[in-house]
Amino acid sequence: MSLADSVLAVNNDLPIRTDKPVHSGKVRSVYWLTEADSARLIAERGYDVPADTPLAIMVISDRISAFDCIFHGEEGLQGIPGKGAALNAISNHWFQLFKDNGLADSHILEIPHPFVWIVQKARPLKVEAIIRSYITGSMWRAYAKGEREFCGITLPEGLQKDQKLPELLITPSTKGILTGIPGVPEQDDVNISRADLEANWQAFGFEKPADIDLYEKLLKEGFGVISKALADIDQVFVDTKFEFGYVTDRNGNSKLIYMDEVGTPDSSRIWDGAAYREGKIVENSKEGFRQFLLNFFPEPEIMLDKNRMPEREALARDTALPLSAMMDVSKTYTGVAEKVTGRKVELSANPKAEIIEILKNQYGLVD
Repeated sequence: MSLADSVLAVNNDLPIRTDKPVHSGKVRSVYWLTEADSARLIAERGYDVPADTPLAIMVISDRISAFDCIFHGEEGLQGIPGKGAALNAISNHWFQLFKDNGLADSHILEIPHPFVWIVQKARPLKVEAIIRSYITGSMWRAYAKGEREFCGITLPEGLQKDQKLPELLITPSTKGILTGIPGVPEQDDVNISRADLEANWQAFGFEKPADIDLYEKLLKEGFGVISKALADIDQVFVDTKFEFGYVTDRNGNSKLIYMDEVGTPDSSRIWDGAAYREGKIVENSKEGFRQFLLNFFPEPEIMLDKNRMPEREALARDTALPLSAMMDVSKTYTGVAEKVTGRKVELSANPKAEIIEILKNQYGLVD
């Protein structure tokens, strides 16, 4: 098995039966099933959803994105070995822990393969739910320049870089470009305050004003569950992004759930506990890859300046990163997954062929 063969880089070309365009994001691709296949699976598999719920197959990839670009490596490596399986394994673990702790369900109905989720259609909140326990990254850069107010919250004077914050900080931002909301610029990823959410709860996708409290409660409790479990393996949960949405259960009740992914090295910062106690930061998340890119390219400003996007895209397209760097990222992702789940991440010789075989023979979704 060559290393390149074990990587699933292209995940939007599987022969899964669908009558809608495949939606492909930076890492995952979503195949919406036909009405007939959705209804059949709900009946056959006994999912706790209304009989007419649209279902999708969500396939993760091993692609690595940073600074809004997809990067590749030497020797034809179009992604990070083990990354997709590691991300799914970590999310699956946390979603189950949330359920065990009575927090909330997720959009996942079944996991047919380490790269694949069967999910129900959710009505997503238009909020990137970001929660922080330490001051670092972009927040620290802004604080160091004198900013003290973040998303309507005023931070105290005298904080140091990478210091634990006095309390958990919720710093949401817009998900997608929202129009017509007073005081919220019409661009993606704009910081918003609790007051913005309260004044415009419907525009942000909340079904009732009280659900703002519920979203904050689930955000804090979810962070707490992951933080405690990571502390048990001497890892520091620094900050993370959650996404929420509504689904309807079999009885027609609407409920707020966790969706997308949670607590992964892609959506979170995770630090090594022993190193942090010695005053050093050892990243066990994608942040380490971002730092590598800033040190690797002669002009790091290109990565940080949104106005230089064409140059950034050219660098990502034309540069095969060293194999050693790609494998370092692989070790980070699989290492976190194995610590969290207690199980080894196995590299598949041909993940795409495996996925097709399972979805064809066990689920009847491939012609």
